Amino acid sequence: MEMFQNILFGFSVALSIQNLLYCFLGCLLGTLIGVLPGIGPLATIAMLTPITFSLPPVGALIMLAGIYYGAQYGGSTTAILVNLPGETSAVVTCIDGYQMARQGRAGPALGIAAIGSFFAGTLCTLIIALFGPSIAELALEFGPAEYFSLMLMGLVTAAMLAQGDMSKSLAMVIVGLLLGMVGTDVNSGWRRFSFDIAELGDGIGFVVLAVGVFALGEIVANLGSAEKRTIFTSKVGALFPSKDDLRRSSGPILRGTLLGAFFGVLPGTGPSVASFSSYMVEKKVAKDPSRFGHGAIEGVAGPESANNADAQCKFIPMLTLGIPASGTMALMLGALMIHGIAPGPTVMTQKPDLFWGLIASMWVGNLMLVLLNLPLIGLWVSLLKVPYRMLFPAIIVFSSIGIFSINNSPFELYLAALFGLVGFVWMKFGCPPAPMLLGFVLGPMMEENLRRALLLSRGDPMVFVTQPISLGFLIATVLIAVTMLLPALRKRRGAITD
Repeated sequence: MEMFQNILFGFSVALSIQNLLYCFLGCLLGTLIGVLPGIGPLATIAMLTPITFSLPPVGALIMLAGIYYGAQYGGSTTAILVNLPGETSAVVTCIDGYQMARQGRAGPALGIAAIGSFFAGTLCTLIIALFGPSIAELALEFGPAEYFSLMLMGLVTAAMLAQGDMSKSLAMVIVGLLLGMVGTDVNSGWRRFSFDIAELGDGIGFVVLAVGVFALGEIVANLGSAEKRTIFTSKVGALFPSKDDLRRSSGPILRGTLLGAFFGVLPGTGPSVASFSSYMVEKKVAKDPSRFGHGAIEGVAGPESANNADAQCKFIPMLTLGIPASGTMALMLGALMIHGIAPGPTVMTQKPDLFWGLIASMWVGNLMLVLLNLPLIGLWVSLLKVPYRMLFPAIIVFSSIGIFSINNSPFELYLAALFGLVGFVWMKFGCPPAPMLLGFVLGPMMEENLRRALLLSRGDPMVFVTQPISLGFLIATVLIAVTMLLPALRKRRGAITD
């Protein structure tokens, strides 16, 4: 009964005129930029985060969440119409969605993507409302040792499950930890790694790093790509799927939603893992697997539901534990901390309007996306025809204004440009930047909890082993590392033997 009262309270917050406007603007801006191929939710939020700094905390988070959903949803539009995913989780949607578009069925593909996303969003909103308070109550039992071990597990998991080489992912986590140490040490007051540069006394700006690596780095990478876009359908046609389409899609939508919810609470997995897993499951359970890759609507319904469910359930560990489960959630966490809010188990009691208002706004935002995107498909098609070389100057100007408006510092613009070049180099060498951002955000918190735990135990490091919850997280960290490393070591040993 109390949960329903909390949800009603959340809707009273989310349905206020002011927050409805913030949610609408977030969905519109997120979709507008998310539709552009190659940018994706992470770079979109990195670019648009500065515009929320002047907003109240509740409105800012609702708007950022809307940007997140919009950018996530926009990736499926480009995947279906152009065969170019807006972000990694939409890669799977290209396989069958683009084939449906070539067959003149772009409308049903876009329609079932919208229906699957809305269903997944609705179910995951209920999951967050049901299990979020329980996780928060458990987190109240955590001390400094437990939080340090939990964050360590999150970083190791993020490195192990990130796309690409695990050693590179782990190296990027360490780079993020080192970048997070730049600035003034809170305990001693000494400056660390600032190289006597006064502007680095307060550390590297979170927005500077995020916009530089993800937004500017993506722009440089896209400008260097010679890939051309071809649109096969200038007229989309009827959007609502047929009865047969709905019958074929109902099972994949439900299975994809449950898979996405499961992967959503795991640190470092990302929506792409959920969407790929959903596609493989649907191909396994299909009576005729040969249809996949040739326009099977199940290949759109399952992955789109999975990536939306994953994206939404990522809010559970971020809000209740203060642990970002992905690079995008690290951006959200940074934005909250800029507003003076420390995410964790006390958010629900100290900021109930923020917690329950955000949960209610998730459902409102998903409904807005359906009502907003389907009528505007023609506009997105026209936008996709604009050459990227004509769009990137506007994106750079917008990002620069956002960075400069925070501290009015030209130095931060130069630093963002430097990180843009560094981010481009990382991409060329196959080093995923998302684990770096997780390390950058969690690094200072890990250091603080490590010092606090050792201070309370009078310097005894065994405190991390003697506390049962902390020991459980450390054992889980070792098991995750061993499970992920063993197949790689066996493969390498087999290659040496051959």
